[in-house]
Amino acid sequence: MKKLLYIFLFFPALLMGQEIAVLKYSGGGDWYGNPTSLPNLAKFCNQNISTKINPKTATVEVGSADLFSYPFVHMTGHGNVVFSDNDIINLRNYLTSGGFLHIDDNYGMDKYVRREIKRLFPDKELALVPSSHEIFKGPFPFAQGLPKIHEHDNKAPQAWGIFSDGRLVLLYTLETDLGDGWEDMEVHNDPVDVRTKALKMGANILNYAFKN
Repeated sequence: MKKLLYIFLFFPALLMGQEIAVLKYSGGGDWYGNPTSLPNLAKFCNQNISTKINPKTATVEVGSADLFSYPFVHMTGHGNVVFSDNDIINLRNYLTSGGFLHIDDNYGMDKYVRREIKRLFPDKELALVPSSHEIFKGPFPFAQGLPKIHEHDNKAPQAWGIFSDGRLVLLYTLETDLGDGWEDMEVHNDPVDVRTKALKMGANILNYAFKN
């Protein structure tokens, strides 16, 4: 039944090709950070894993009905995050109906986003996503799990998730800076191998979101 609901809700996106979006939220945090990240990730995926993603990334608000037009939504920032009651209901319905949210902490949003995730799924706990999970297996293998892209405070990269009916519906990555690794090379001057590693992990996330 949920699969049928997924097809119905995301039918416009399936007709037009794969669409992805940046999530616009309230609270004062810089939801608009890393503007070149998703376009670059879309191009990388189209060139390397045979996707057909529109590189002109959309922006969608948490409480908007348009959220259901995107099988994958990305959220980032450094600061505060606040979801309204309507945002919570809409985002929860989106995720449990087949949508996927990737939250990438750009250092500084952890305590705020954890609070809002708890409101989003009060009956669930964030769980560490093991390195054996499907999302780390392909198209590009990451045997050790989430890679480290930028070092800030000498902590290991962490992949946390919310699971619904066995499906990973929300992936929260921190202590890694994946989104920074997807940006134009001149933004952070990352070595080619580091940037490629970030893009490959991003491709795995998108691949999982589109197929599950």
